[in-house]
Amino acid sequence: METSTFVYDGDCAFCTSCAEFIERRIPTAARVVPWQFADLDALGLTTAECEEAVQWVGADGSRAAGPDAIAKLLAASGPLWRVAGAGLRIPPVRVAAWPLYRWVARNRHRLPGGTAACSLPQEARERLYGPAGRPTTGA
Repeated sequence: METSTFVYDGDCAFCTSCAEFIERRIPTAARVVPWQFADLDALGLTTAECEEAVQWVGADGSRAAGPDAIAKLLAASGPLWRVAGAGLRIPPVRVAAWPLYRWVARNRHRLPGGTAACSLPQEARERLYGPAGRPTTGA
């Protein structure tokens, strides 16, 4: 793989807002892509992994999830962001980051930019909104 890839849930408005922040504010050579449009097989990822947490697949094939993936993304970014990424890798911070990440993941529909659809599993979202993320019509 030529470039690293950061994978997020493109059906979640909160996650999409975070990804847009990354694209606007964090200088990185990594691709930032919703898992719904990524070649998961080529990345070595499963839908279940991507539904559970953001994912990082490094150009070297390394993988990380959740706050570890965020730390990898930051480490591959500009100087100030690299410091933040290093901070996330400090053992006590890393240990605390996982429960915080899981809390955010469970409550993302309540956070700024989130919608009720953010709280639904992918299967339920597709049933309600279709694979393209738009409400299905009962024709």
